Amino acid sequence: MAQAAPTSGAMTRYGRTPDVFDERTHAVARWAIPLVLALVYGYWAAANTRYGGPVTGWNVLFGFVTAIVFFALCVGVQSLGAHVRREVHAFLWAALTGIAVGFLYSLSGRGHTVLASTGLALATAAPVFAAMFYRYYTHEDAAGHRIR
Repeated sequence: MAQAAPTSGAMTRYGRTPDVFDERTHAVARWAIPLVLALVYGYWAAANTRYGGPVTGWNVLFGFVTAIVFFALCVGVQSLGAHVRREVHAFLWAALTGIAVGFLYSLSGRGHTVLASTGLALATAAPVFAAMFYRYYTHEDAAGHRIR
């Protein structure tokens, strides 16, 4: 006896399957997660430019500017992702991740070359692209609409 498995929000003989988070929680998380990631990224970038020295005003300003740019890029990729194909969406996340890691690596102050930063960025972006493409390939149809 083969039966289709219920999907999220589908009716079962016991009623609807439970949704763990409601729409309000998803709306808050859509802004809170990039904000927290941006603050951590900005702190990390500021700490890398300090090289173990004292905290200065310019260092704090650099951290906040870096966090604002990272937040804007995250939100931009997040909002643009709904309008592009899944391959491009995965590429955007991979590019953002690779560039962010390469930038932090270049700031670490150990005499890294541009080639080494680029290599680490590509080595980071490749698995991110594979993981995001797999996620979007299994959760979206070819037109980019979520499979419910």
